[in-house]
Amino acid sequence: MKKIKNPWDGKEGYNCFGCAPGNPIGLHMQFYEDGDQVLGIWQPGTHHQGWIDTLHGGIIATLVDETGAWAITRKLQTTAMTVRLNMQYRHPVMTTDGEITVRASIANSLRNFVTVAVDVCDSHGKVCAHGEVTYCTFGPEQARQMGFTGCELE
Repeated sequence: MKKIKNPWDGKEGYNCFGCAPGNPIGLHMQFYEDGDQVLGIWQPGTHHQGWIDTLHGGIIATLVDETGAWAITRKLQTTAMTVRLNMQYRHPVMTTDGEITVRASIANSLRNFVTVAVDVCDSHGKVCAHGEVTYCTFGPEQARQMGFTGCELE
């Protein structure tokens, strides 16, 4: 497993809620490549809960969408826009259990539409939520215009 370099870190105006390290209210997610998968590693806090000690479902959906987008960025070397997000919540994710692992892999693609399958696992490895996210990927020129120059490993 190797850490993915954040290709936007240090770019003017970069303040992503999911991954920008400088966003004071963001999630500060970090990502790793593990074979065909991209992993998001994240530690919830009590301020992320919906019910007592239970991670808010909207935060879970954000973890899924963000990790899926990073799978596109790393594996396809481009940027994308979310066009559909389907979630299945299977078990509560407890904010008191420790680190969460989000696993994303590209499921299929048709032209510039790519679907990524994403599992949210609690600190014990139990799959608590599953998402399928479809993205519209951008061509190389449009990705460059958005400031994307590549996504490398550390």
